[in-house]
Amino acid sequence: MSLAVTTERQTSRLDVAPYLESIKQHSAENRSQRRLSEATIQQFKASGLIRSMLPKRWGGLEVTPQEFFSAQIKIAEYDMSSAWVGGIIAVHAFQLALMDERAQADVYDENPDACVSSSYNPVGGKTEIVEGGIMLSGRWGWSSGSDHCQWVLLGAIVPGEGYRTFLVPRSNYEIEDTWHAMGLQGTASNDIVIEKPVFVAHYRTHKQIDGFNCKNKQKNPMYNLPWAQIFVRVVSAPAIGAARHALKIFKQNASTSSTDPTKLIGDPDVLRRVVEAEHLIDSNETILMRNFDAMMEIVNRGQEIPMIDRVRYRYQASVVIDEMIKAVDCLFDIAGGRSVFNGAEIQNIWHDIHVSRAHVANNPVPFARNFGNMMMGGENPDLFV
Repeated sequence: MSLAVTTERQTSRLDVAPYLESIKQHSAENRSQRRLSEATIQQFKASGLIRSMLPKRWGGLEVTPQEFFSAQIKIAEYDMSSAWVGGIIAVHAFQLALMDERAQADVYDENPDACVSSSYNPVGGKTEIVEGGIMLSGRWGWSSGSDHCQWVLLGAIVPGEGYRTFLVPRSNYEIEDTWHAMGLQGTASNDIVIEKPVFVAHYRTHKQIDGFNCKNKQKNPMYNLPWAQIFVRVVSAPAIGAARHALKIFKQNASTSSTDPTKLIGDPDVLRRVVEAEHLIDSNETILMRNFDAMMEIVNRGQEIPMIDRVRYRYQASVVIDEMIKAVDCLFDIAGGRSVFNGAEIQNIWHDIHVSRAHVANNPVPFARNFGNMMMGGENPDLFV
């Protein structure tokens, strides 16, 4: 493969709007088939979503995080599984931009729309250092959208060093169908299995400490953002759009209720719940955008983001799911008899958001502890902030 890419490839802009209704139409199919439709994946490519975080030299768009997450949230207003998978696949281009140029070329030199899945949990991975690289084997769960991808990024601990991410081609692993879940069914978050150890060259790995220290060779200062700040938001931002969808459904159902709709509209408890849900949704999206506004301003000046702010932003990302659960729960509690039947839209959203809480990145407890520790003068021990 050639590394001599001297001109930027033809690019377009990120625009998911023309595809939203089609994404919605495929949502029931996604849920029943336990995977996204091929049509939805092709729409992610056509919209520019897959290339949104990819460097321009490989045919990418290099959109800002604010643009990227706005698009992901908008997709989630139509189908949370689609937003979850699309965002996760697309965000990996950011991490690959931090890796050795040869690894980037391996994935994107011939196809800027190449899809990469991931599973960063290191518990199931086994490694052995050998000449030129590392032998890798094991089992990893929650690899969302993996059946649509040609590569996977896997986390594992290297003896004597610590955590690394490994870039592995599709020919080196199997996908085991394990995703029988109560929500987010369309994400096909199946297991990745490497039974016999495979060789991974050092250049196809990414050290956690490098992501923490924001080491990269990209010209765009955006890639000086901590990798963790980008990734953790991709598994929480969809809940914002999904909760907004639930609020829309609730208001529509209230206005067309088989009982007297004026009683619902005039009920003080209903009005309170609607306002509280709207406030939770709006405040979490506002904090997301505000934080990236602040981080982008700093990296564009060539400066480092203060550690206390990185820890604060990490904590704020971790509470999104809990707050979106509050928003949806307060609506679902009084959503009426139709909401209890299988297939009810608001019930599907309730399940999707509750399942997303099981992702380790969405457990606020350790991140609250770390933030409180720093607020009281302690040091940060977390490398994924």
